[in-house]
Amino acid sequence: MIAIYKREMTSYFTTPIGYVFVAIFLAISGALFAATTLFEMTNETGQYFSYMLFMYVLLVPLLTMKSFSEERKTRTEQLLLTAPVSLVGMVMAKFLAAMTLFVGCQGLGALALFILGRYSAVKVGVVLASVLGLLLVGMAFITVGLFVSALTENQLAAAVGTVGILLAFLLISFVNQYINVYWIRFVLNCLSMWSRFQNFLQGTLDLAAIFYYLSVAAVFLFLTVRIYDKRRYN
Repeated sequence: MIAIYKREMTSYFTTPIGYVFVAIFLAISGALFAATTLFEMTNETGQYFSYMLFMYVLLVPLLTMKSFSEERKTRTEQLLLTAPVSLVGMVMAKFLAAMTLFVGCQGLGALALFILGRYSAVKVGVVLASVLGLLLVGMAFITVGLFVSALTENQLAAAVGTVGILLAFLLISFVNQYINVYWIRFVLNCLSMWSRFQNFLQGTLDLAAIFYYLSVAAVFLFLTVRIYDKRRYN
């Protein structure tokens, strides 16, 4: 597992994808932070974190699209399947590598909040809760990206498919206002990542939301393992 993790981390920076992801992430984060806080001369960060959440829909697929699809394309998938590591270990290694890069970028982006703190009193509790919410959503998004990447050898198809699923997870709460059937509204609201993120923006640690994001991540990691379990015996 550790060998696969190191291999994945190395591959991010021996190919352009790692540098492209970091550059785009920091550029978008910095631009949104400046536009929503510094230029507005406010210490309210809710708008910044909300915009970043939607930017993840485009950013995370860049990080995950090659994770498994590249293995199939280059015919190195069989090496993974016959490696002395469990399928769970293989999937977790790729997940942890993607999370490492993602968390690193998120940490660098969060440093901008110290700039804001020099000019006004930052609501530390709200900021910390919001950052935690973003990390949880990012974790769930990454597992979705890995799952889609395992389905195809085409990186573009993996990216587009991931974007579609992530948009659905975020936008279903906005569809609720057009639905009159209560139980459908209830189900959609339960599945919505956007509605659950709102409590974090208020500085509240929503345990139900934390459990939800962890559950989504666990489900998609399990599905990814099942894909390779089936592929190994076929």
